[in-house]
Amino acid sequence: MKVYDTPLAPNPRRVRWFMAEKGIADVEVITLSLMAGEHKTPEYLGKAGLANVPMLELDDGTCITESLAICRYLESLYPAPNLFGRTALETAVIEMWTRRAEMMVATPLMIGVRHTHPAMAALEQQVPVIGEHNIAAGTRALKLLDRRLAESEWLGADRLTIADIVAFVGLDFGRMIKFRAPEDLTNFARWADAMRIRPAAKAGMPERSA
Repeated sequence: MKVYDTPLAPNPRRVRWFMAEKGIADVEVITLSLMAGEHKTPEYLGKAGLANVPMLELDDGTCITESLAICRYLESLYPAPNLFGRTALETAVIEMWTRRAEMMVATPLMIGVRHTHPAMAALEQQVPVIGEHNIAAGTRALKLLDRRLAESEWLGADRLTIADIVAFVGLDFGRMIKFRAPEDLTNFARWADAMRIRPAAKAGMPERSA
């Protein structure tokens, strides 16, 4: 199997983090340059169907895009440690928090970066007001995560799961625009600190200043 990856972009990082948590080392990682347009070549588009990274290419030629779909497939092949749920109820709760983390926090912050960071102008037709609106929405949603983290060490279960990876990768991508969570969200801050020190947090990441 091969994973088509790119540095710094948040969705590929989800897959790298997921693989690191599971200790998956037998999947080839192929790095693409978004700035060079390598995700838009006819060869890549012929496999992926659209200019999205990451992509998982199976040995039989089947190609899977969308980071969560890739992670779900890898979970079936590498079931331990479990990151998607062991029981019907646990799976549903993890899915609920994963969707909340993605739709309410990660996606708005990613849109905020894409529309406000100068380097993103090469990839995005930027509309700053869209970016600012999404940053504000993502910031408001952190209160929901803080309330959840007041009652649970992790977002989706009694251990780290895919929900935590999705939420933190979106948050950390905001470092490109020097985003900081409100200081009064102490439960969220405790959780974010725990995520930062996990060995998997550094999976495939170039060194960056804080």
